[in-house]
Amino acid sequence: MTAEQPLVRVTDLKTHFPIRAGLLRRQVGTVYAVDGVSFSIDEYQTLGVVGESGCGKTTLGRSILRLEQPTSGSVLFDGVEITTMPVGDLRRKRSDMQFVFQDPYASLNSRWPVNDIVGEPLRVHGVSKAETKSRVGELLKAVGLLPEHGNRYPHEFSGGQRQRIGIARALALRPRLIILDEPVSALDVSVQAQVINLLEQLQDEFGLTYMFIAHDLSVVHHISDRIMVMYLGHVMESAEATDVYSAPAHPYTHALLSAAPVADPDIEATRRRIVLEGDLPSPAAPPSGCPFRTRCPLATEKCAAEVPELTEITPGHVVACHYPLEPGQRLVDVAAAAAHR
Repeated sequence: MTAEQPLVRVTDLKTHFPIRAGLLRRQVGTVYAVDGVSFSIDEYQTLGVVGESGCGKTTLGRSILRLEQPTSGSVLFDGVEITTMPVGDLRRKRSDMQFVFQDPYASLNSRWPVNDIVGEPLRVHGVSKAETKSRVGELLKAVGLLPEHGNRYPHEFSGGQRQRIGIARALALRPRLIILDEPVSALDVSVQAQVINLLEQLQDEFGLTYMFIAHDLSVVHHISDRIMVMYLGHVMESAEATDVYSAPAHPYTHALLSAAPVADPDIEATRRRIVLEGDLPSPAAPPSGCPFRTRCPLATEKCAAEVPELTEITPGHVVACHYPLEPGQRLVDVAAAAAHR
């Protein structure tokens, strides 16, 4: 991989699911879970992916690792195409790409002790028993557990400890990329901070690249180098983390930021929350044109007729909107002015 080439490059990725009904299971529709997503992740960096439930974040992550088979598009990992790779080659390549699941209660085999859970990837890839035992002890120490915890079962641990076990399992094969699917959403706030700090420590120690999927903007801001905002299977905005928070350009990003609570009670009391009208459209029947137009206070006829392309408005900052906001503009003010025109 050259210095200019990102570790992961996704181009026009689509993952559609057929809707089947009746005794003959005929296809009666399609769910457009991921619908033309493009982005890249540089090595050793963290890309945060945010959006409402149902926007396609998890399907995107699973599609990159081919836990879900993409319908079309390209996923290059270190310059190698993943979407068309033979299954045997993909199995070997997966040692470089791992997944941490959202639910630490459901993602661990309740009948296996921790030693077997963390050591299973090593066994599958032909590592000897002696080396596996040694490696599992090192991994448990790395995530803040004790080697003797390896003899216990998942039900004997708290939620935060279980997620640490899941992280240790993901680290077993020394991957370069880890996709984390809302890894702290099921944890208490104090435990969330511990796990986030652990992830940052492990990234420095093992030279990891993260794709961090979440809906909590404060968590994403803390851990991410870049942030990508998704809505209804599409990328709405992507930029450096500081730019997304200081100068958001897409109306949907403004709405997400306004919904995030602020720790300062004085600031929180004076903030004007943006309440989007209507419900999130079904990914089985997306609107024409801009996918966000049915809830956007700035939408016009152009938004219904034309799909906005991802356009670079400043270096590294791309947005898919016909009417992006300028730095310093607030959506509530722009929407009010538009309503009076």
